[in-house]
Amino acid sequence: MAEKKASPLNDLIFNVIVPSVVLMKLSGDEYLGSVGALLVALAFPVLFGGYELIKYKKFNFISLLGFVSVLMTGGIGLLELDAKWLAVKEALIPGLIGLGVFISTFTKYPVVSKMLINDTVLNMALINEKLQEFNKKADFDRSLVFANYLFAGTFVFSSVMNYVLAKVIVTSPSGSQAFNEELGRLTLVSYPMIAIPSMVMMMGIFYYMWRQIRQLTQLETAQILKTEK
Repeated sequence: MAEKKASPLNDLIFNVIVPSVVLMKLSGDEYLGSVGALLVALAFPVLFGGYELIKYKKFNFISLLGFVSVLMTGGIGLLELDAKWLAVKEALIPGLIGLGVFISTFTKYPVVSKMLINDTVLNMALINEKLQEFNKKADFDRSLVFANYLFAGTFVFSSVMNYVLAKVIVTSPSGSQAFNEELGRLTLVSYPMIAIPSMVMMMGIFYYMWRQIRQLTQLETAQILKTEK
């Protein structure tokens, strides 16, 4: 039976769209106020993340960082810290992920290997057999290391862009209505300007590995991909 997965549309709605609308439209004193709007907006990703964890019984390090990120954003707003700390926080989370991906290159299990080169997606038995047959295992390992460096680079890109956008967009004192509205705009803008380019870069990395496997093993796509019998 296929494993049920979270809906990307729900993820976008509850983590990006709804919090952004709340911050931009309901931060005025005639509505929720700056503190109330910030608490309501932050509640959506926290509650949605908890619901997903309970429903799908899956936990990962990325989810933990996302939860910490939300708490840090709330802390900056509620404690009325200097807005520069928001830019630091926005850069810190993807930066830590990128560092983790980079460090994994020097272990037996690079992150790219765990994500892509595994038995659930690829016919690894046949691939390894062909790599040994053509004496291409060392070339394959080098390709995997290079792909992992590229993967880490996508998070470096995200970290830099997060910092730049936060510095440019969020300029008002934290805890104010203007701060909340700018935070909402930052959330909306960062998705197309950071998430989508990062996703495209990751797809390019996966395409690179698929091409490498084809060239090194001389297998066709149908033979590389694992299919249910």
